[in-house]
Amino acid sequence: METKVYAGRAKDREILSHCSSGGAFTVLSDEFLEHGNAVLCAGYNYESRQTEFRLVFDKTERDRCRGSMYMQSYALDSWKKALKWLTDNPDKELIFFGVGCQGAAFKEFASRKGILSRVTIVDIICHGSPSPMIWKEYAKGLEEDGKLSSINFRDKRTGWNKSVGIARIGDKEISLSKWKKAYSSKVMFRPCCSKCHYTRTDRATDITIGDFWHLEDKMPDFFDPMGTSVFLIHTDKGMQLFDSVRNRLDYRESNTKDCWQMNLERPTTHAADREDFWKDYRKKGIDFVMNKYGTNNLTRKLQRKFRSLLK
Repeated sequence: METKVYAGRAKDREILSHCSSGGAFTVLSDEFLEHGNAVLCAGYNYESRQTEFRLVFDKTERDRCRGSMYMQSYALDSWKKALKWLTDNPDKELIFFGVGCQGAAFKEFASRKGILSRVTIVDIICHGSPSPMIWKEYAKGLEEDGKLSSINFRDKRTGWNKSVGIARIGDKEISLSKWKKAYSSKVMFRPCCSKCHYTRTDRATDITIGDFWHLEDKMPDFFDPMGTSVFLIHTDKGMQLFDSVRNRLDYRESNTKDCWQMNLERPTTHAADREDFWKDYRKKGIDFVMNKYGTNNLTRKLQRKFRSLLK
């Protein structure tokens, strides 16, 4: 089928306030959990300091997987667990959430194992995956006064389009602004991300979700400062799922032109100073690179602009 596009957000304001965007992940996964089905998604492991896929059966555990992760997630043995659960429960289904490359991989896995008909695959618009090694070292540095107890890379206390990164150690809040700034500068991304095959509007998954950017220009009367998700529906299975959750959403039909964003057309281009970042990291360590690349440094901005012009 031809891809259909919707702007949508959870009617439940409590859900909306705890989600990075418009609550698409929560709304779609609720439909599966409430019927005794399973969710395969990524959540942060505070012990290993990494994001890991996990098989989820209840909303409490699912809620721990909410939010943008800003780091690579590891499959570990989660796919084997999903296969075993579907094999042991032949009348049940599963919904998978991951970025484009992960969605394509899980679709191939499900096809080879003969479970694809019972799986719905949702991929998330991705800007690129940073080095998990850098995150682990950065997180370790944050934990000098205790273990991180929560991480929210997109806290919406100041609004969806002005979100801030906040972590907690007990009652103490810690800013993640340096990590978010370094992430946005694209200096930490894996080389393969600049050659991504999954940055397109028409995809092999059932549904693609992400932020609906520039909604205030395209549908000003539908804009909400707490965020709105974009739903790109690619298959009949995806359309059936969207139809089943319409009553949970405030939504409007849109099109591929109005929902345009760079990573629905092409991969993120690596920063001109990516190699400088890695040289600096190897020579001077994590604190130096976070202070240099994770702050609004005017000299560095001018250097980057000059290098881009040379390229």
